[in-house]
Amino acid sequence: MGKIWDYLTERLDEGPLHFTLVDPDKSPGRAAGAIAKGAAELGSDAILLGGSTGISRAKMGAAAKAVKSAGHIPAIIFPEGPASLTPEADAVLFMSLLNSRNLDLVIRLHAQSAPAIRAMGLEPISLGYLVIAPGMRVGEVGQVDVVPRDRPDVAVGYALAAELLGMRMIYLEAGSGAPAPVPAPIVRAVRDCLSIPLIVGGGIRTGNDATALLDAGAQILVTGTVTEEEGLGVGFQSILSEVRRRRGR
Repeated sequence: MGKIWDYLTERLDEGPLHFTLVDPDKSPGRAAGAIAKGAAELGSDAILLGGSTGISRAKMGAAAKAVKSAGHIPAIIFPEGPASLTPEADAVLFMSLLNSRNLDLVIRLHAQSAPAIRAMGLEPISLGYLVIAPGMRVGEVGQVDVVPRDRPDVAVGYALAAELLGMRMIYLEAGSGAPAPVPAPIVRAVRDCLSIPLIVGGGIRTGNDATALLDAGAQILVTGTVTEEEGLGVGFQSILSEVRRRRGR
């Protein structure tokens, strides 16, 4: 499967994980490395590099290099297109935006990116990416028909279809800066139908948010906005504390 996939699944056997999302446009080069170092020391398990649209290969490469030199934590690309790929990273989330109306984001960009991923030696981690209301900027840019917050059945259908198609992870996304995370009933319903890992991101700002999502079955939490707003401060630390508590570390 690949060494990053093995790393993630081995750690998931011990309990939930946390990914820190770093935007190379907002935190370029050494700044990304500094966030990665601090996040790793607090217990984050991986750095996702992405967020903005139009991130250049040079910026992504500089950020990935800085993250990898900052400590023993993987640098995983959270892509927005072929131009943001770099061989400096460890892996890439090879993700299909399941509920997009734009076929480029469902499969066409993947066809363009696949040869570059193979040539760069990047480890691809296939993933079904599902946007839940409100969706925020990703919902707009991704031309998404968002899953309503009161329709767990719709989310279950997409998630189960992605697993049956062979995807290795599901990511439920409320959108960066969302006023609230993905509702717990949706997380619980999706977790109950899956046999693959479940990632949840968007709107997670406090330890209480983390508790509700982990109780509902989330296995990996992703935070980005809280780090941009307050750095590795109280909110970030409270989220990591809850993840660590459940891992016994």
